[in-house]
Amino acid sequence: MVLTFPKIDPVALQIGPLAVHWYGLTYLAAFGLFMLLAMLRLRHEPFASVRPPMSWGRKDIEDILFLGVLGVVLGGRIGYCLFYKPEYYLAHPLEVFYIWQGGMSFHGGMLGVIAAQWWYARTRGRPFWQVMDFVAPCVPTGLAAGRVGNFINGELWGRAADPSLPWAMIFPHSGSMVPRHPSQVYQFLMEGVLLFIILWVYARKERKPAQVSAVFLIGYGVFRFIAEYFREPDSHLGLLSMGLSMGQWLCVPMVLAGIGLWFWGGARQTSSSRT
Repeated sequence: MVLTFPKIDPVALQIGPLAVHWYGLTYLAAFGLFMLLAMLRLRHEPFASVRPPMSWGRKDIEDILFLGVLGVVLGGRIGYCLFYKPEYYLAHPLEVFYIWQGGMSFHGGMLGVIAAQWWYARTRGRPFWQVMDFVAPCVPTGLAAGRVGNFINGELWGRAADPSLPWAMIFPHSGSMVPRHPSQVYQFLMEGVLLFIILWVYARKERKPAQVSAVFLIGYGVFRFIAEYFREPDSHLGLLSMGLSMGQWLCVPMVLAGIGLWFWGGARQTSSSRT
């Protein structure tokens, strides 16, 4: 027997004209998990030993989260418009602001978060890579929450799967009754749960500047690249050069940047310790 995607009402709660969607609740869960993990992260080095006036506290986490949310929304939307539908949005520029119609890019959101945290580091006089290394281990659980929202919405379904696969699932939203990979679950497990475990364990010990961020870039890039083999490509793009999806091509520079950043951080720390 092949599983069929359950009929889940995307609206979790309706009070008159006010509708609370499950996807919105997953965003709230992501922000709550970030706050919880960031508070625990304050116990890790080097943050636990930083002394006033540069010590870390709850106010820093709240500011980082606020700026991060802005970066995710603005960067995610702009990235989607530029990476996935540039011709359409050039012809319909006002629709760039129609966020309620959907269309967000993780890679664009990541660039938005980097820009937001650069602003935070600059205005607070903190080292940029110290801020990024603080944030990185707290991000994957938010990504996991987002994939739960994708699954509830029945979107971003996977490619056709062998019907004998025990967890192959029919997604009626796809417009066909073809059994598919539940790629949202794969991404939840890899980019969310597994990446979180790797980063949290790695970051518990003080690392050289930028290396925790580098592991995030490498880990996410590799896991997303793998997951894209099971995820249905965007219908208007299909597979690009070398049979890779847009998501995979965006992951290539991400992984390369992570590798270069890891070695750069080690070399920078070594040269600093010699001077």
